[in-house]
Amino acid sequence: MDNFSRPLLHISPEWEIPQVVEALKDALDGTGPAVTFGQSDRLVVPDNCAVVIPTSGSTGEPKDVALSAEALRTSARAAHHFLGASHGEKWSLLLPITHIAGVNVLVRAIELGTTPQDMKSPTEYTAIVPTQLHRALHGESILLHHLQNAKAVLVGGAASSDALLNLARENGINTVTTYGMSEMSGGCIYNNEPLDGVEVRVNEEGAIELAGPMQAIGYLNAPKLWNETTDGKWFTTSDGGEIRDGKVFVTGRLDDQINTGGKKISLSIIDNFLHEKFPRQRFASLALPDKEWGEKLVLVIDGSMDHAMIKNALRDEFGGHSVPKQILSNQEIPLISIGKPDRKKLRQLFEKMA
Repeated sequence: MDNFSRPLLHISPEWEIPQVVEALKDALDGTGPAVTFGQSDRLVVPDNCAVVIPTSGSTGEPKDVALSAEALRTSARAAHHFLGASHGEKWSLLLPITHIAGVNVLVRAIELGTTPQDMKSPTEYTAIVPTQLHRALHGESILLHHLQNAKAVLVGGAASSDALLNLARENGINTVTTYGMSEMSGGCIYNNEPLDGVEVRVNEEGAIELAGPMQAIGYLNAPKLWNETTDGKWFTTSDGGEIRDGKVFVTGRLDDQINTGGKKISLSIIDNFLHEKFPRQRFASLALPDKEWGEKLVLVIDGSMDHAMIKNALRDEFGGHSVPKQILSNQEIPLISIGKPDRKKLRQLFEKMA
């Protein structure tokens, strides 16, 4: 990294979006300090850093991801090329700016010479997470109307089931699935296709590796970890995947496997299957310590369902070891900022019942 001499401006949650946009513009063109939108105690950053994204993550330690202006602008321009966006078109901001997906909406709006809007105003583009799409299709009429009137709706942050995406399209929403992470300036694969400049490969362990000009500078608070996950070009993700006919398919996280009774289960694969099988409900699985099984699979549902139906569906698809040992119904599923289940808070739900 370069010398740490550029001041870092901490964006306050109380700032209005126009004020945030002006600070971000100054950070991108180099006339002002770098900016961060999350909790960070640092005061200076590398000279080539424009934005710091403190990752929240549902697992693992938080990391301060440093991004250059070039990486962020390259990401925005690649997205606009894929979407066919034109100068003057608008984005709506429906995601928190403490996450890269929300910051990207701001950068894209700057690139198009417009100001980010809310869902009350018609816009050509927006970005949401699957939970928001689910809510729009099951009762949130204002959001549904907004999505229906957009030219394209990016859906990322977590996996979307085919059933949810099909329902969205049946309701006139032009969804574009995205895959990426803060380390690649957000989404870099749209509808399974790499954006301009993005290279993808799958290593011998089955992990997706990514390279491209939108890659981060590094982890400010964990340079050793950054060096362990990159070789100077390729960034190794925690996601398993396959490449077929030039398209990238994510098969699940490699770091969410649990071992119950000597057999492995992927939590993300369990969740994705249930969302596909029962699209009107939201599910979140997690592992709890267990004297008999080592780890036991448990499940939280945001509505009411026949538990036997769920258990039978999982048993038929994956085998008896995939049947949850405990199920909580009618529970609001806590989420981290970008819409992924907060497994730490989910674990606390079960601890209260113990």
